[in-house]
Amino acid sequence: MGLAFPKTAYVRSEALMRAYRLIACQHCGRDDGSVCGAHSNWAVHGKGKSIKASDDRCASLCSFCHYSIDQGKSLSEQERKDRWWAAHVQTVHLLRAMGAWPCDICPPDTSDNPFL
Repeated sequence: MGLAFPKTAYVRSEALMRAYRLIACQHCGRDDGSVCGAHSNWAVHGKGKSIKASDDRCASLCSFCHYSIDQGKSLSEQERKDRWWAAHVQTVHLLRAMGAWPCDICPPDTSDNPFL
């Protein structure tokens, strides 16, 4: 029997996915046109076998950092979680501070790191 997680109410928003591209990579600072919303890869955020996590559970990451966190073999799973979480928290706070977080989407709670 697998782990049970509460049912997720998924957010899908083109406006939010566009907003993630407005800022530099929240891990390395690169602003090279490759930054996008990198979805969480963990079930705690609604990731499933054939479904992405909710759009409000993304971090603005460049293509290099996105790859290293998603598939990079040089990082442990905990390192990948820690890097994604830090970038996610920074992304949410920065987009909100800029007024770029869509007003019709409730920002996710970033006060408790689920990976600790």
